[in-house]
Amino acid sequence: MNLFVKTNDKTVFFLAFDGRGYLDNPKAIFEGLLADLRFCEYQFVWGMNEQTKIDGAKRVKKGSIQYFYYLSKAKYWVVNAKMPEYFVKKSDQIYLQTWHGTPLKRLAHDLPDNGLTYYRSKQSYREMTQSYDKDSKLWDYLISATPFSTEVFTSAFQLPREKIIETGYPRNDVLVTASESEIKQIKAKYQLPSDKKVILYAPTWRDNTYNLKGYTFELQVDFTKWREVLGQEYVILFKPHYLIASRFQVPTDLTDFVYELPANDEISDLYLISDVLITDYSSVFFDYAILNRPIYFYMSDFATYKNDLRGFYLSVPKDLPNDICQSEDDLLEAINSGVFDYQRLSEFNQKFNQLQDGMATKRVIKEVFG
Repeated sequence: MNLFVKTNDKTVFFLAFDGRGYLDNPKAIFEGLLADLRFCEYQFVWGMNEQTKIDGAKRVKKGSIQYFYYLSKAKYWVVNAKMPEYFVKKSDQIYLQTWHGTPLKRLAHDLPDNGLTYYRSKQSYREMTQSYDKDSKLWDYLISATPFSTEVFTSAFQLPREKIIETGYPRNDVLVTASESEIKQIKAKYQLPSDKKVILYAPTWRDNTYNLKGYTFELQVDFTKWREVLGQEYVILFKPHYLIASRFQVPTDLTDFVYELPANDEISDLYLISDVLITDYSSVFFDYAILNRPIYFYMSDFATYKNDLRGFYLSVPKDLPNDICQSEDDLLEAINSGVFDYQRLSEFNQKFNQLQDGMATKRVIKEVFG
């Protein structure tokens, strides 16, 4: 189709997590373009799995004829994850890869070549790195949130430095600019009790636990114990990573304490309405730190993850904004104590979030779209 469809300089195609939703950096960039009168004549197209209505954009179903037509037509691709290998980019198209997080875990070429297979597709190390190489060679721009990420991306993706733009992440602008009324509206949407503080629990997936449907991970949590210790003061927003297929089932008698959320919900909304974050190895803590709120790390399988799976770019826990907890009892005691080192968090932000000033979207638009 590419050979027969002429590129339109005023068409922009957006894709987030291979069509999973209206999310992340592509969403922030789209909304920035939509609000900019210089782009009032542009056509914006979203590739998505679901029939979600997006004001100001045309939605096409992923994999449909229209989907491939607009991929061929669009001058710009705005994408936040590796695209399938069957995509063909024309020489006059511009591919903006936004990526989807500041990396704690090792990526692509930086993963160990230890004879193991990667992901549920069981790719060898060579097959895995080649799949990244085929995509990254098409990138005209890659967004970096920090000089740290720039260094990592040049190594992990074997990418020339001149293709990386250090702008900060557009998706994080809202963490700086959101008003109190907007935060109240989000909280009302989730029907959370007004007299309780909110803990966002956002664990990630594991490379070595998967089946044919996706990644599986048995959470080492006892929410009954969490309620006994924390229930007077807090409720839990439980946001699983979208790659986890076998979702943890919250017991029916805990549904007034643990609010289980769809994996496709926009996580920045959840950051804004939560008072505390608990995670493990997810990059969410880099973003959440911008809010200057407490972060706790629950890593029950720390030794295995560090030594047998991916390993880290940071020195853990020294480079994190808090120490790690390897047992539920230690985690709950740390939260219940109310003690948190905000100076350590401030030093973390000075190193990793110095570009997150609410203007990242404008910098991306200026750099890529002119």
